[in-house]
Amino acid sequence: MDTDAVHAATAAERRALADLLEGLSPQQWARPSLCAGWDVRTVVGHLVGALDPALLPLLVALVRCGGRLHRANDALAREAALHPPAELVRALRERAEERSSPPVTGPRAPLADVLVHTADIARPLRLPHDPPTAHVRPALDLVTTGRPLGFVARGRLRGLRLVATDAGWSWGTGAEVSGRGIDLLVAACGRPAALASLGGPGAAALADRVVAARS
Repeated sequence: MDTDAVHAATAAERRALADLLEGLSPQQWARPSLCAGWDVRTVVGHLVGALDPALLPLLVALVRCGGRLHRANDALAREAALHPPAELVRALRERAEERSSPPVTGPRAPLADVLVHTADIARPLRLPHDPPTAHVRPALDLVTTGRPLGFVARGRLRGLRLVATDAGWSWGTGAEVSGRGIDLLVAACGRPAALASLGGPGAAALADRVVAARS
């Protein structure tokens, strides 16, 4: 998938998430997501905050957080989440076409971000999340062959072969882990909730690594 197609896929996934969010109750907005420490509203705050191309808010947050990127990211997400839910949904929809190519990770990172975070929201709420495989494949390429800073912990996928049974996609050598592409992506990014949907002789090893990182 070329860069223009990646940006188009990202925009489509942002709009799909906005559609999902439209019907949520206040209680659902406050539900814990799969993203540790964040409720649904904070996850959406993160995604909306990421649409701002200005570097100044991030730099200010980094200074306040002693240069720790994870804490700065958390602070920005919580700040953005202070906006009313309807405003967050509107921003996500109206700015869906915003293009970004973060340093190191590149244009596939925003696509992976919205795919994984939509799963973070949809799965605890028992809502369907079945993105097109054409959108999932570039995100899988990022977490396996790109530089997935902030997505996949070092060594998590070592010695494993990932096979997306719905996408004609595979990567790696070693014990096979198979399943839907979106389940592979979400598990690779450290969400235990996706592990039960995976099979193959390498699934237990991946599960051990994901769970150990969360403990």
